[in-house]
Amino acid sequence: MIKTKTLAGGVRLVTEKLPEMQAAAIGIFVAAGSAYESSEISGISHFIEHMFFKGTRKRGFRQIAEDMDRLGASFNAFTGKEYTCFHVKAISELFPDACEVLFDMMSGSLFDESEMDKERGVIIEEMKMVEDTPDDVIIDYLSANVFAGSDLESSIIGSRKSLRGIHRKEIVKYIKKQYTKDSIVVAAAGNFNESLLIKQINECMEDFAESKRISRRSEPLMKPKYTNRARDINQTHIALGIPTLSLGSKNYYAQAIVNDILGGSMSSRLFQNIREDRGLAYTVFSSPLSYTNSGMFFIYAGISLGREAEAVQGIGEELAALGESGISEDELENVKRRLKASYIFGLERLENRVMRLGKNRLLLGRNYSEEQIMREIQAVSLKEVNSFCESIADIRKYSAVSISKNKLDIKALIKGQ
Repeated sequence: MIKTKTLAGGVRLVTEKLPEMQAAAIGIFVAAGSAYESSEISGISHFIEHMFFKGTRKRGFRQIAEDMDRLGASFNAFTGKEYTCFHVKAISELFPDACEVLFDMMSGSLFDESEMDKERGVIIEEMKMVEDTPDDVIIDYLSANVFAGSDLESSIIGSRKSLRGIHRKEIVKYIKKQYTKDSIVVAAAGNFNESLLIKQINECMEDFAESKRISRRSEPLMKPKYTNRARDINQTHIALGIPTLSLGSKNYYAQAIVNDILGGSMSSRLFQNIREDRGLAYTVFSSPLSYTNSGMFFIYAGISLGREAEAVQGIGEELAALGESGISEDELENVKRRLKASYIFGLERLENRVMRLGKNRLLLGRNYSEEQIMREIQAVSLKEVNSFCESIADIRKYSAVSISKNKLDIKALIKGQ
């Protein structure tokens, strides 16, 4: 059973007790991400995520890692556009000790300037790694095009220029503004002592401000944008994207069904056409990215040099066919079974349960039971699915990015379809 409590000051706790388990997992979800940053401090949420691991009043950075290893715990963190998450998993008897280390990081981090200088260098190396991986960085470039003019436009990692301008005073100010009790959700799943966990949370969050005024920028411009980037690589990477549905949309699962059919599996239309039939790409897929107020549906392909026009034409044909003919009842039922199975398989991992609990409560203000999810997937109608197919069927409405050593005009390739 999923339970939600509002603790002292406004921190929300979402729990799913599973007494049969021998472990527990916890995630601290904070409404702090690139969507809340100005250009001057772009990347600060991600920088702070790193700095929480770099030493507290009680522990140095080495001691944090050694204590977690001693407990046999797995711990990590990540930053997104709308939130940052810090998470830990441990066996039940040592779970309170693992939580103590995590909460010490949250409440006692020093943000030492010398450690910040070192970590700034680490993040620049992370930037280089992303930039050297075209199939990763291209989605950042595409998001900047699709979400141009909105708070979702900014890169999560920031830029070298913005990173150089972030120092201890900027971090302390940002944490005071963004890490407030009403913008924090703690999610826990597994076998754990709830009363002890609540005591630890209250002690950790005691000095956090209670509330903040959330300031978000405007909606996307909704006008296609195109970017061509030259790189000395042996493939052409192409990504196409179109604004679509938010997390809370009533057609959320209709989108998931269409994605599975178009490019979400090995039997998908894009995979079979672009890879299997034509041999144009090793990797080709589609995927939705949904946020609180908006979303993007995108298609990615890593294409043989010189065959870019043929690949774009093939993608355009599959989109057009999807809009004209839609899908069949048999396809719909097959995908519903796959989505249900995928959801159930995911619940076998405590970490996935925690992510589901925390993200839904923070971004949607609610949680869904397994039965609700199954009902919502099953309730999707063929009409709803085919309506979504029509909404994404025209490739000329897509923004696009290409990365290639060939001289490309991705706009011309798309507009020529």
